[in-house]
Parts: sequence; C-alpha cells; structure tokens
Amino acid sequence: MDLENLLAGTGDADTRAGAEAESAALEVLRATLRRRAAEEDLLDVAYRRLDSPVGPLLLASTPAGLVRVAFTTVEDPDAVLAALAGAVSPRVLEAPGRLDEVARELDEYFAGRRHAFDVPVDLRLARGFRRAVLDRLVEVPYAGTVSYAELAARAGSPRAVRAVGTACALNPVPLVVPCHRVVRSDGAPGNYRGGPDAKLRLLALEAAA
Repeated sequence: MDLENLLAGTGDADTRAGAEAESAALEVLRATLRRRAAEEDLLDVAYRRLDSPVGPLLLASTPAGLVRVAFTTVEDPDAVLAALAGAVSPRVLEAPGRLDEVARELDEYFAGRRHAFDVPVDLRLARGFRRAVLDRLVEVPYAGTVSYAELAARAGSPRAVRAVGTACALNPVPLVVPCHRVVRSDGAPGNYRGGPDAKLRLLALEAAA
C-alpha cells in the first residue's frame, strides 16, 4: 500500500469512528430526553417503529392508550407525527419502551397466538359517526367478517354505507381495531388503509388459525 492509500484508509477509519461517536452521543441524548420527559411528565405522545409481516409500522400512544398505528409503506411517518403533534400535542418523542406491550401483543397476533388485544386504545382522533363505527368494529370476532352495509346498520345508520367506508379508511388504529374484517357485500375485500395486499394477508392469517 502506498502512502496515499494509507492516508486515505486512515481518513476513512477516522470518519467511521467520528460517525459512530456521533451516533452514540445522539442515542445518549435521546435516552436523556426520554428519561426527563417521563420524570417531569412532559411526554404526551410516545412513538416507536415495529417491523411486521405486512410491512413496517409506526405505533404511537398517549397516557390514555394506543392512539395511532400507521403503515409506513403507504403513510409518510413524518406526516403522521406532524398530524399527531397538531391534533394531540406537540410534545411528541420516540420512546419505544412506552409501547413495548403494544409491540408484544402485535407480535403475538402476527404469530397467530393472539386473537384479541388487551392494550388500552385512545380513540380521540375519531369522532361522531366514525367513532360509532369503530365501537362496532371491535365486536367483529377474530377470523370473522362483516359487510360495510351490515356495519352501517350496527352503527345505527343503515344507509350510511359510504360513511362506513370512510370511517374504516380513516381508522387511526388499524389491526387493533380490526377494519380489515370489513368486506364488500359481494365478498370482495375492498380497500384498506394499509393497502389491499396487507388486507388480504391479514384475512388469510386469521382464516388459517
């Protein structure tokens, strides 16, 4: 190795070491912020990321419960967090430990070992008829399905089929509130916030249990 290449190699090593040190320092800072936010009750929205069989997820919770589940293959995570900051509180921080129980239950669900979720849910992002639809959705059993028309009737407005579709499309906590179990009257799966492939995979997962 000539002197030029030796010096270049040394520079690369220094750059890598500097980047690793910076990354470690940032993680220490994040941990300090999380600890202080918890100690001083300054954290209103905690979030974390989770890999899943239907793609990466962004999970967010408030002290009241799980407030958002986003499929980041089709939803921009920065936009999701910005919307939470505007609708809930600007005090938003990545704090994975706050969502360990949610992540555990989702992992169990994807493994076929969990058929119902026990984590508390914060539905403040759904109001009016949309909230009524979500309240009926949690009654649809694992591996079961319901049509949009039937769900409209259960929610008290039999003619509001299109509004039911909108409520499902805007469901802030899919998976936990199972809008993937709502299908068209002809049996076709219909649309889904996480994309049609994700809906089909979830229905197949439950049917195989």
